Order: sequence, then structure tokens, then C-alpha cells
Amino acid sequence: MIEPPKLALIAGSGDLPIRVAQRCEADGREVFIIRLKGFADAHLHRWPGQDFGMAEIGKIVKAMRAEGCRAVCLAGYVNRPDFKTLKPDLKGASLLPGIIAAASKGDDALLRKILSVFEDEGFAVEGADDLLGGEMLAAGALGRVAPTGEQLSDLRKALHVAEKSGELDIGQGAVVCDGLVLAVEAQEGTDEMLRRVAHLPADLRGSPGFARGALGKAPKPIQDLRVDMPVIGPTTVELAAAAGLAGIGGFEGRLIVIDHESLVEAADRLGLFVWGVER
Repeated sequence: MIEPPKLALIAGSGDLPIRVAQRCEADGREVFIIRLKGFADAHLHRWPGQDFGMAEIGKIVKAMRAEGCRAVCLAGYVNRPDFKTLKPDLKGASLLPGIIAAASKGDDALLRKILSVFEDEGFAVEGADDLLGGEMLAAGALGRVAPTGEQLSDLRKALHVAEKSGELDIGQGAVVCDGLVLAVEAQEGTDEMLRRVAHLPADLRGSPGFARGALGKAPKPIQDLRVDMPVIGPTTVELAAAAGLAGIGGFEGRLIVIDHESLVEAADRLGLFVWGVER
């Protein structure tokens, strides 16, 4: 059996990098964490790694080679930087004009440019979804609760809106209640979008005692699926419930489920459906 190459995990914020590192540990795969300063979770210090600024590309590549890494995975949330405040190393400075030009075309163009930098350096790019394997959302109910016909209609419309929004490189999520679009995710991310929904007038949305509507999350049609795959976790469920939603969902095989057991427990306890839509 061929051993997988040592993985360099470039880690932003959130639970996803931790889950990827845990999966590597469970599988006996060597991993080296590139902890991005200001973003990476403190829990990532339990694995070998180093801290780097976002624009220290030369130092990052040098560390990856010194550690014997031959593959790289980008995982976690990173805010778009103010490029004027970055402190690049020599290689970063040489690449920065191209990165800024890509950023002007949208987040997905920016991510594709960053991926190409590591591919040009000879590293194989692996997606977090491939590494996590069975933690992708399957078709049907995840947990005991299933949507009603009306709720499933809201979910399907939310996914349609999310895809249309993704075509414009805006975001990956949308909330629909009784056929009305309540919110579309933009740069603030899913959690903040759900907090916005929770502050909408009560007649527009559901309530914890009378849940209505659904959150749908879908990858952008133009994105490279090796990076920035949409994610849900227990926090998503808690915030959806606080916003009065009846459930959340996505397309089967196109939504990463973080902390599967805790997510199902939260959904069942709060009476929310988590549903995978067949493509």
C-alpha cells in the first residue's frame, strides 16, 4: 500500500482545519500545519507547525519543503486582506501584483491564483472534502427530523438562490421562508447572516416555537472544489434555530459536515431538519 505524501495544511479560522488535522492523525498521515497569523485556532498547536503571515509565501514554501511535504490543503476562513498593510517576503512581493489582480475579479479568482502558486511549486493540491471522506452530506435526512413539503420547497429555493449568488461570486448561502428570500450570504459568512435573520421582524421569519424557512448552502458554480467547499457544524444548527428556521441543507456530496455527532444531537434536540438534496 502506497503511503500518502506528507500534507502541509494551510490553516485559517474555524473548525475545518482542526477536523482535517484530526483526520490525518487518525489515518496515521503526517501533517505539518501552516498557521496563518491572526486566523488559525490555538488548538492547532497540538500538531507540528509554524506561524506565518499571509504574504510570507517564500517562507511558507521553504518550510513545506524542509518538512518533506509534497501535498497541500487550504482549509478555514480567512478575511480578504487590506493588501496595503501586508508585509510580504521577497517571493510574496513578486507574486503580490498577480494576486491583487486576481482579487479584483472576485474571491474565486483569488483562490485559484493562490492554488496555482503552490501547484507551480510542485505541490499536489488536496481538498478538505477529499481528506474528510465520509463527512460529506448524504442525500436525505441527517438525524430524526425530515422537512415537510413546504419546508423542502424553501430549502430548494434557498439552494437555487445560493447558486445564482455564487455565479456572481457573492457567497454560498441563502435563507428562504415561505418562498420569500430573507438573506443572501456575502463577505460576513454564514454565522453572521443567520444572526441578521434572527433580528428581522417576527412576521417575516419563524420563531423557536414556530419554526419556518430554511438555510441552503451550495458551492459557487465557478469555484475550484478543492478549496472553500461550504461547511455546516453544530454552531450552524444553533444559529439557525435561534433565527427561527426549520432546517438547513445542501446538495449531497457538496457540503462538509463538521463534528457530525454533535451536529445531529443539536438538530434532533432543537427539532431542526438537516437534509441532503439529490442532484
